[in-house]
Amino acid sequence: MPSPALAAPSSAPGLDDVIAAETRLSHVDGIAGELIIGGHHLQEMADWRFEEVLALLWQDLMPDQTGPNDISRALGKARGRAFERMQPLLPALHGLSPVEALRLLLSALPDAEAIPHPVLAVAAVPVFTAAIARAGQGLDPVAPDEALAHAADFLRMLHGGPADPEKVKALDTYLVTVSDHGLNASTFAARVIASTKAGLFSSVVGALCALKGPLHGGAPGPVLDMLDAIGETSRIESWLADALAGGERLMGFGHRIYRVRDPRADVLKGALAGLKDGSGRIRFAEQVEMAALALLHEKKPLRPLQTNVEFYTALVLEAVGFPRDSFTNVFAAGRMAGWTAHVLEQEQTGRLIRPQSRYVGPMPGAGA
Repeated sequence: MPSPALAAPSSAPGLDDVIAAETRLSHVDGIAGELIIGGHHLQEMADWRFEEVLALLWQDLMPDQTGPNDISRALGKARGRAFERMQPLLPALHGLSPVEALRLLLSALPDAEAIPHPVLAVAAVPVFTAAIARAGQGLDPVAPDEALAHAADFLRMLHGGPADPEKVKALDTYLVTVSDHGLNASTFAARVIASTKAGLFSSVVGALCALKGPLHGGAPGPVLDMLDAIGETSRIESWLADALAGGERLMGFGHRIYRVRDPRADVLKGALAGLKDGSGRIRFAEQVEMAALALLHEKKPLRPLQTNVEFYTALVLEAVGFPRDSFTNVFAAGRMAGWTAHVLEQEQTGRLIRPQSRYVGPMPGAGA
């Protein structure tokens, strides 16, 4: 009988359908097009504040943070602490991309810290992201206002003044929508690192490194590049047809898990409805979406290529004022909720994640 190391190749490349953890945090049903977070369908949470989803995810994992208002106060204080930690490091960001700069700043958060680590990690990302974006425009960072809600202060630190309530609401909806999404690549990376007892900051830095990859979190910006390249309504169908004929991927369509429409896309599309769009950008994007779906159905009838979260992520983040090279960092600001919760949940198991590999190389003496 062959040893386990020499058994037949796995039928699950990329660990598809392999159960690697049990969690109460979120569930993705790609066939039904459902995302459940802490027992709630995502659609039920469209009007939630980010602090409310944190309270849900941290429930029983962070006993001292009992409700959204407590969490909001703790985040305000932690944003101030993150700003203090950031100041001496700003010169070191020169020449780095926004996500590389965020990686550097997050890695500088000390394991010896009085503020609970999950709170500081969540609080720090908007502080760092806003400062990085402003530095890219030659502007100084704006200190946080500890009395504001999380999304409102995020936009205030980005723009240097109070944000429109409609934009704050849209950003809140975005942060909630991307807060957790099953055992995706970055969350799995965070849980693997957490299982070694390396600590929360090491775990979430590892998660950010996974999110940085274009196959995971680095793709929303190119949706806007596509819209810019199309340019006007009269070019939509011809541009899309030419792109498909040339073997190009239409950005914002198709997903590794969802076989139907990504439920996050509809929630984010709803968030755009509350924003004023004097440029007609949103209406133009909707026309592109309709034409793309029709062409994909015609040209690739056997592949389930529906609108994914990237399409409306790009539109929401552009509408509230983020530069497109910051989109991955803003994604991390929302997903930090899930990362921290998964790290806490993994730490409770006390078990090192140590899967087996399958050796497919030559055996000693095989060439003799």
